[in-house]
Amino acid sequence: MVKRIVLNINTQKIADAASFYKDILGLDLLMDHGWIATYGAAGQKMDVQISFASEGGSGTPTPDLSIEVENVDEILEKVKTAGFPIEYGPADEPWGVRRFYTRDPFGKLVNILSHY
Repeated sequence: MVKRIVLNINTQKIADAASFYKDILGLDLLMDHGWIATYGAAGQKMDVQISFASEGGSGTPTPDLSIEVENVDEILEKVKTAGFPIEYGPADEPWGVRRFYTRDPFGKLVNILSHY
């Protein structure tokens, strides 16, 4: 049985992750060995999921990551304030999510969403 799937992003600028994943998304630094840093939600169960897609829906490119948050509009304001680019949205999609796309410090396309 699979207990966890972790996406690993190759970078020499590991500390840059904090500006997006900690400061904007509020994730905790769960592990830091210098050569690898893992962020997550301490004390919370995270579902195991992996998706495969030919597009991102609504004619958008397939994002590298999809991150569900409690309040997408709150995160959108943090992303704008921090100067990260908005590449799509915000949009209320017909499959029941409100979302936007941005790029993290490593250039990965990130789909940030909330269900409505």
